[in-house]
Amino acid sequence: MGNNKELLLVHPSMKPVSLTEAVNVMLPPQFYTLKKEVLPLRYAYQAKKIAPSLFEGLLEAGDYEYMVWKEDEAWVFLAYDLEKIAAFLESKGFALEHVSKLFFAQQSVDLFETPLLLGEDDALVSLDGMVVVVPRGALADEHASSQVFDNRFTPKKGIVLSGAYGSVLSLKQASRLAAIFILFALMFFVEGSRYSDDSQAGEAKMQELLSAYPALQSTYTRESIMTKYKAIDTAERKKREIVKMVSGMIFKGVTLSSLEIDAKSYKIHFTCKDAQVAKRLTLLASKNNLKTSAVSGSHDLKIEGTL
Repeated sequence: MGNNKELLLVHPSMKPVSLTEAVNVMLPPQFYTLKKEVLPLRYAYQAKKIAPSLFEGLLEAGDYEYMVWKEDEAWVFLAYDLEKIAAFLESKGFALEHVSKLFFAQQSVDLFETPLLLGEDDALVSLDGMVVVVPRGALADEHASSQVFDNRFTPKKGIVLSGAYGSVLSLKQASRLAAIFILFALMFFVEGSRYSDDSQAGEAKMQELLSAYPALQSTYTRESIMTKYKAIDTAERKKREIVKMVSGMIFKGVTLSSLEIDAKSYKIHFTCKDAQVAKRLTLLASKNNLKTSAVSGSHDLKIEGTL
């Protein structure tokens, strides 16, 4: 539904805006870095994994994220800094809660065959399959008139500003936590169904035994049988407490890299942006009676324990 909103093309020389409702925003090449490579990859997630290495040494300092897609035989790699984009939008009067989705000009490259004027001095045009900014004076006479920018330029896939809705989690962190919670929900559903069947079968067996052997009806014997099922419930409750505790330890600058829980122990790996973030996370872990260990050569922290 977000793709149906009005699409605005922003650029550095634009005048400030005043919005009363949510819009989509398209960003020109000044706000991203682009590479095209012909690689023997089948899936987008494979391309996204290698994206940081392709831009090594090409990007200014910043916290970059990546978008990938395939055009014909080549993979398109696009690097962008959400913090810088958000800062620019706010400087032009955009309230982040009014920015529904962000798109990039390269996603609509086919529509830029005819130049599109960008401010008073520049224009956007597709050259060799890439959207570029060119001086307005460099356009040929037949391209002197610009096409109209409207919702035709809206691509299918966009990104959401994590700060647009006041979230303390980045989109990547929220997606990772959502995947973990879905996994645990499926585990609890399967295990719950299995325990329910086992419980019903065990109850029938117990009734059969109680009828055959009245001595088994003593309170002590029945409580010892129930203790086995209570132990199972205690272990599952501890797992849920670990997941809840982990979600409470994620804040800006902290990324949950991995979470492993089995029947006896758990292992957690956090990636910290800098030493200050790592120190704050260590204090938070100590309040939860958790012991942290530093990962050599980085600010990352590991937490291990038993259930």
